[in-house]
Amino acid sequence: MSGRDPFCQPRRVRHGAALTLVFASVLATGAATGSFSGTDRKSEPEPVRSAAPAGDRDRHEDVARAAARAMADGKSPLEAAERAVSRSGDRWGAVYSRGEYEELEDALDGRYTGVGVSARRERDGGIEVTEVRSGSPAADAGIREGDRLRSVDGEEVDGRPVTEVVSILRGDAESEPAGTAVRLGLERGTRAWTETVRRARLSADSVTVRTLADGVTVVRVASFTKGVGARVREAAARVPSGTGVVLDLRGNSGGLVTEAVTAASAFLDGGLVATYDVDGDQRALHAASGGDTARPLVALVDGGTMSAAELLTGALQDRGRAVVLGSRTFGKGSVQMPSTLPGGSVAELTVGHYRTPSGRGVDGKGITPDLEVDPADPATLERARTVLSGLGR
Repeated sequence: MSGRDPFCQPRRVRHGAALTLVFASVLATGAATGSFSGTDRKSEPEPVRSAAPAGDRDRHEDVARAAARAMADGKSPLEAAERAVSRSGDRWGAVYSRGEYEELEDALDGRYTGVGVSARRERDGGIEVTEVRSGSPAADAGIREGDRLRSVDGEEVDGRPVTEVVSILRGDAESEPAGTAVRLGLERGTRAWTETVRRARLSADSVTVRTLADGVTVVRVASFTKGVGARVREAAARVPSGTGVVLDLRGNSGGLVTEAVTAASAFLDGGLVATYDVDGDQRALHAASGGDTARPLVALVDGGTMSAAELLTGALQDRGRAVVLGSRTFGKGSVQMPSTLPGGSVAELTVGHYRTPSGRGVDGKGITPDLEVDPADPATLERARTVLSGLGR
């Protein structure tokens, strides 16, 4: 599984949930505010009582009461809310401080605090730098793709989940903002050294496009932040007619569902993308008309393909638009709704689930590829090109 420092998780891991990711709120705002049909999302949590079913209202109210009691007793309302969410059994429930929630909002807008590296865990448990963002603190310090990250602020990182390593790199939202220093232990071949860099405010580069020697275009989407859907459509429109496209969603941690639907519109001529339920109501998401339905298309996925990325994958697969290649996806297909708690923290609890056009549930199951291959194998892209050639490219 690979990770990129703006998109892996809130800076502080909540109540032992090592995979409580920044984009665990992937469907929250659209579901809570009814804004799925638009392109903008509201930045403030909506009052939970206006939309949640009775059982979900009770759960939100339990968490709010726990925070209020703690505040009245002079204790931490945030910690009390975390304990209440943990007791609720909600796998995706999370509590954020006001600062952390604002940071989450920034991340969905494509802004983040970090050092500018992407990383993945290798088979031996080591953490390898897979990309260094141009102009970032890491790039200025001379860190390169292929370097091994051995420690962060003196803590060894070998064998740890990459999401956890990235969280340490980013630091705590309140106490380690942009400008604070982080000490990295690095290794390159036989050379081992320590580099101190300062975190900075950066803009995400969520879409990258490259053309292979045989003309195949690879569109890599790291996450669905604001504007990504339009960028995918623009990239697809620039590909010469009849040329195949590889849509690389490996390690994509999700994001804004509206952006995933817009991306689907690049390859679908209208029609259903997904259904979801909130407050007992069944609702639907549809692609815009005018997409290219003839271009050969392969979608690459892995265990780090989550949430909105799974929604897109399921739509392309169910509607026979793409051959899906890789390994089973993560299995995050639930809707969270945010509510403000006493003391200013924000709780997000699950209120519904989405399904693919054929009615498949994704949560806890993931998407099974049409062709299972090791997504970390360097030959995977070559396999994708072979499939494209069989599709008529």
